[in-house]
Amino acid sequence: MSTLVQADRPGSDAKPLLRHDEGGVAFLTLNRPAARNALSIALMSALEAEFSAIARDDAVKVVVIGGAGPAFCAGHDLREMRENPDRALYEALFSQCSRLMLAITHLPKPVIARVHGIATAAGCQLVATCDLAIAAESTRFATPGVNIGLFCSTPMVALTRAVSRKAAMAMLLTGEMIGADEAKRIGLVNAVVPDATLDHAVAELAGKIAGKSPLTVAIGKEAFYRQAEMPLETAYAYAAETMTRNMLARDAEEGIDAFLQKRTPVWRGC
Repeated sequence: MSTLVQADRPGSDAKPLLRHDEGGVAFLTLNRPAARNALSIALMSALEAEFSAIARDDAVKVVVIGGAGPAFCAGHDLREMRENPDRALYEALFSQCSRLMLAITHLPKPVIARVHGIATAAGCQLVATCDLAIAAESTRFATPGVNIGLFCSTPMVALTRAVSRKAAMAMLLTGEMIGADEAKRIGLVNAVVPDATLDHAVAELAGKIAGKSPLTVAIGKEAFYRQAEMPLETAYAYAAETMTRNMLARDAEEGIDAFLQKRTPVWRGC
């Protein structure tokens, strides 16, 4: 199945978000290239709506988020923010952004960031929030809010859960750009590839995951984030209960039988 969230071509700037589905993968494209795909209210609303729809779409196994034009995402739309200098509006905007990031974490399907150009401020937050990330080797990352008097407090939440505290503090306090190789070294991205092979690398990773049992992947993603916030003994107890529940699923029975019988498993999603 192939669909477009908005019937428009990437880079037109007419619609904030595009979608097409292929091979069990939903490709979401941030489509505000003239604004370096800044997260406007409209774009965040479109992303929220798509994640809600994808959560209910059994045909989608994996989500890929990329950006149209020269950048992945430059963060919040500062022009839009300054046009409405109102406390209530700022509270609503940052609340919406937090809700969007939580929607990615709570989505029962893996989300991969396809990163190129720059990923700064809330754009860096988006990369840190995604379950996996592949970056083109020319990509640069930053949380530069400190440079304009606005500390990247909400990006900090995702960043400190993706990289070490010292690495996060260095980015947050200096606002300086880091390259893709450094982003990989500190754990912000999984892999760095030549710019020309970015699409191939992302599609290959998405395809590998799409071939797994969707039920098992959903169980595993939820468990990953839940146990990470638990004390060690609680985490082991929770993980043991999760594995027991997983073992009783048909897909686990099918996967184990297929392994023992040396054949390809047929997933039923139950």
